[in-house]
Amino acid sequence: MRAQICIALVVCALAGAPVSVRAQQDESSAIRALEMKWAEAYRLHHLDVLSSLIAEDYVITFEDGSVRSKIGVMSYLSDPSHQVAVSEFLDLKIRMHGDTAVATGAYHERGESDGKSYDYNDRMTDVWMKSQGSWKLVASHYSLPTR
Repeated sequence: MRAQICIALVVCALAGAPVSVRAQQDESSAIRALEMKWAEAYRLHHLDVLSSLIAEDYVITFEDGSVRSKIGVMSYLSDPSHQVAVSEFLDLKIRMHGDTAVATGAYHERGESDGKSYDYNDRMTDVWMKSQGSWKLVASHYSLPTR
């Protein structure tokens, strides 16, 4: 009898596994889409879209070690002397941890700032949290590759 109960519990647990995997894949796809939306809104200076994606307590660490809040990032992004031609994520990997998602990958940006052209490649980490049914970006970290 005890063995039958154990087998029944295992079967029930395994039966729910495909639903859980499918749900994680759907959430992972949603985060990937939000990353693409972020890159496009950044390139086009769509500050309203960017603001809607960022949590109020957002923090970002840039390549030079400087740290900015949501207000600091929005101020930086609204600078008209900073024109972005390319903003893209490459080799993006999404890891789901319940209502938290960690996106890692490469980031490429090309444009012009203060009249000078630039083209750089970074490694990046974005942390997204789901709150009240909506995903918000809560932290980002960008660093220069060592090679």
